[in-house]
Amino acid sequence: MTTQKIQIERTYPAAPEMIWELWTTAAGIEAWWAPEGFTAHVDALDLRPGGTLTYTMTATGPEQVAFMEGAGLPLSTTSHKTFTHVEPTRSLAYTTLADFIPDVEPYEFLTEVQLRPTTDGGTHVTMTADTMHDEEWTRRLAAGRANEMDNLGKVVGS
Repeated sequence: MTTQKIQIERTYPAAPEMIWELWTTAAGIEAWWAPEGFTAHVDALDLRPGGTLTYTMTATGPEQVAFMEGAGLPLSTTSHKTFTHVEPTRSLAYTTLADFIPDVEPYEFLTEVQLRPTTDGGTHVTMTADTMHDEEWTRRLAAGRANEMDNLGKVVGS
């Protein structure tokens, strides 16, 4: 069976080094990672293949709080990612443990991020992620990741 993928691309007016720092440091991640209506707090970060990123995501927006409560989920969830590839300023890959969904066995899905310098000094970012277990969660994943990429653009001024 072939795993379906979600792909999101953005170009930012910032050098790959800046984008990399925002993607791989606690302060950087907390500045943009959370989708709209959520906050993120990095609990642990070990940036190396086999290392982990653990963060707590908390719903703060009314629509997000309503969704979490309606789905029987806590307002705060801790997320665990394991880095599978780290190539500074160029590429990053990690698996995410989806262990927070009621009545669904925990599973991992892969996200890959490519950073490519542009001719004008910016960075083109391509994020590719495996789909989730059903259409609704895949739609939410895609919307959340697109929102994250838009948030990153706000931080770097695009």
